[in-house]
Amino acid sequence: MIYDVAVIGAGIIGALTARELAKYKLSAVLIEKCNDVAMGTTKANSAIVHAGFDAVPGTKKAIFNVLGAELMPKVTSELSVPYRNNGSLVVAFSEEELPELQNLLERGIKNGVKDLKILSKEELLELEPNISPEAVAALHAPTAGIVCPYEFAIAATENAVTNGVEFIRNCEVKDVEVHDDYTTLITNTGDIKAKVVVNAAGVFSDDIARMFGDDTINIVARKGEYYLFDKAVGHVVFHTVFQCPTPMGKGVLVTPTVDGNLLIGPTAVDIEDKNDTSTTYEGLMEVLNKAHKSVPTIINTRDAITQFSGLRAHAKSGDFIIGFSEKAPSLYNLAGIESPGLSAAPAIAVHAAQEVANKLGLTELKEDYNPIRPQPIRFRYLDDEEMAELIKKDPRYGRIICRCETITEGEIVEAIHAPAGARDIDGVKRRTRAGMGRCQGGFCSSKVLEILARELNIPYEEVTKEGGNSRILYGRTK
Repeated sequence: MIYDVAVIGAGIIGALTARELAKYKLSAVLIEKCNDVAMGTTKANSAIVHAGFDAVPGTKKAIFNVLGAELMPKVTSELSVPYRNNGSLVVAFSEEELPELQNLLERGIKNGVKDLKILSKEELLELEPNISPEAVAALHAPTAGIVCPYEFAIAATENAVTNGVEFIRNCEVKDVEVHDDYTTLITNTGDIKAKVVVNAAGVFSDDIARMFGDDTINIVARKGEYYLFDKAVGHVVFHTVFQCPTPMGKGVLVTPTVDGNLLIGPTAVDIEDKNDTSTTYEGLMEVLNKAHKSVPTIINTRDAITQFSGLRAHAKSGDFIIGFSEKAPSLYNLAGIESPGLSAAPAIAVHAAQEVANKLGLTELKEDYNPIRPQPIRFRYLDDEEMAELIKKDPRYGRIICRCETITEGEIVEAIHAPAGARDIDGVKRRTRAGMGRCQGGFCSSKVLEILARELNIPYEEVTKEGGNSRILYGRTK
């Protein structure tokens, strides 16, 4: 079989692009080298929907950020993904930083960002009482928001699959053969043929491009380290609080998450190893110290529940790389999609799918396309009557597996059997939040393992944390 389109990479960009392609009367496949969706940058970033004032006017970052942020409420609603329009603040801590706020304000106005305003110290403290008294002013962007990026990518993939896109996991592209009418992707699981290939491979997108003979893309892996705090301190700030940006990025932020936690970070260090997601003492101390500059008295490591790092795909060109390759006409690059990539993703996906469909001459839309991904059951949000009724229908919802987050066996089973469902412990964690509480899976992981083995009909020893060789158990002792 020759697909019309093959999308490489099931991060937020690849997943949303596959979903948009599913609207057209064409055949598409989404391939991912890992065991699950959202295993790269998408599962480890700031989860911010930027308003769009930071990017240089006229750049792809500026254009797609503003368009994507405008689309975000509609797309997240269709996919039943939590989204909160909490707004953002860029805080100046000295008179010397005030010109930067004015610069960001003017840049945002040029980019088409609505309702931007510079707040006085008094106005800022009224909005955020826990902000440092050293603050002198802030740029307020009420259109900014927060979203769960990995849940967003999972939902988009599920919706793409239910609308006819094939999803293949553990499928790594090793090489390509370009023919006149199609390209053969040579993978570890067999050959995949497609007329157009969409390169959404994140930090590895330059490696994919080079397989096609396109050496114009140069990606640097920019590591960012984070602290995630317990829900007990999730109320410390309501807005996403930034400091004035630097050439390396938007700096260390303090933000609530859509699930009620508090997130601080990231650092910004360019590294050579595109697989290095380790955390460091130095990086985490930098995050803490800089976050204390914004919120000096509230944040304490005793409230931290985990630390992590993610890699951003920084293009040396400085802007998003979007479009057909000049050196390989069948290759459509979506590369260098670093911040504000999550914010821009819905608009990038629409644009990319339209260009690919036009290239193929397959612009007719499906009559039966369904943009809605049904809301998964969230037992913890039901009232007592709804809980009782659900348990009566399916007793598995009466068994609590994760006590920290109140996640039931029924929810875990649903996540495993969903389209493109969970195949490992971290996959269940991202879909249900089992293991994301204070104990970080200390009590529930063994139970999740048992459910995965039972539902997938595999031995306990074959259940992994995150695919590959990350097995939890290696054999029986008795």
